[in-house]
Amino acid sequence: MGLITEKDNKYVANTYKRFPVEIVSGSGALFYGADGKEYIDMGSGIGVNCFGAADKEWAAAVAKQAATLQHTSNLYYTSPCAELAELLCERTGMKKVFFCNSGAEANECAIKTARKYAQDKKGEEYYTVITLVNSFHGRTVTTLAATGQDHFHTLFTPLTEGFVYVAANDIEAVKKAIDENNTAAVMFECVQGEGGVMPLERDYLRALAAYAAEKDVLLIADEVQTGNGRTGELYAYMNYGIVPDIVSTAKGLGGGLPIGACMFGEKTEGVLTYGQHGSTFGGNPVCCAGALSVLKRMDQKLLASVKEKGSRIFAALEGAKGVEAVSGMGLMIGITTTRPAADVVRECMENGVLCLTAKTKVRLLPPLNIPDELLDKAIEIIKCACAKEV
Repeated sequence: MGLITEKDNKYVANTYKRFPVEIVSGSGALFYGADGKEYIDMGSGIGVNCFGAADKEWAAAVAKQAATLQHTSNLYYTSPCAELAELLCERTGMKKVFFCNSGAEANECAIKTARKYAQDKKGEEYYTVITLVNSFHGRTVTTLAATGQDHFHTLFTPLTEGFVYVAANDIEAVKKAIDENNTAAVMFECVQGEGGVMPLERDYLRALAAYAAEKDVLLIADEVQTGNGRTGELYAYMNYGIVPDIVSTAKGLGGGLPIGACMFGEKTEGVLTYGQHGSTFGGNPVCCAGALSVLKRMDQKLLASVKEKGSRIFAALEGAKGVEAVSGMGLMIGITTTRPAADVVRECMENGVLCLTAKTKVRLLPPLNIPDELLDKAIEIIKCACAKEV
């Protein structure tokens, strides 16, 4: 046991089951352990380090801002916050942005906004938010309630009321739920990440968008994990040809710094007014400077390369020995393996590749700009781990 592990075990709350690896530095798609071992990072900090570790352009932007002005609170105006909001609106067509610190907070803001919109227009009894079975929306008491997985609920009841869960890709079920409840919004992930890396069907989501518009029910796209280039479009809903009323995002937005954003469309841009929501750290200049560095480089060339790399992984793994199925979109990929996923991940780690899991699957979320040679090397190691007979 290393010194880092020993201190962590002694002083950090026991909420994580860490892998036995002490990471001390990184460069791009590579991490380096305290023992000097090199690892190919196929998880990017659970979809956060979209340009890899210690990206030079990102680090320079963050360092420059940190040496200029690190924080003011939202009592004052700052350039990075205003510039980032402008860029997000220009790239998405959304109208306003609320900045916070995480995906859970962005989803809390989305839920609050949807409920206020519905109650302002229809009455205070219109507060139900419909979410999908196998969804994951965060770990606060309210976003746990929004999460459509029972095992996340058991220890923390009573949860916030007003959530109804329906099966994904069943348009009649969601229509029925909308009609039978005083519905404010439907909240969804275009690709269910923690739920098994399962994309929603295109026809389903388009039909849902049409029905929600007909009923004046808001659409909330949870882009916490799927956003910021991860699926090969800037935000995953863009793959489906729909326009949500609210978009929440975080993870890859800051490139490694904690920042969340809740973006509002035409229906919702004016819902929240003075004093109705806030965040001390939201729009922090350093975090916004990092996010600006990230978003400015997410051009069509990069997004096309994400799709190409994703196709490369699918082509290599589909039909490979020990691989039962591959799911996902872009560089957000789930692998159903014959061996237990935890065993595959452990063997990959022993051979210098860091992967993740999602339910019973191996999950891959590599840096968006991972070099092809490192990607190919990682794929071969993953294939060998999947194929190993026990």
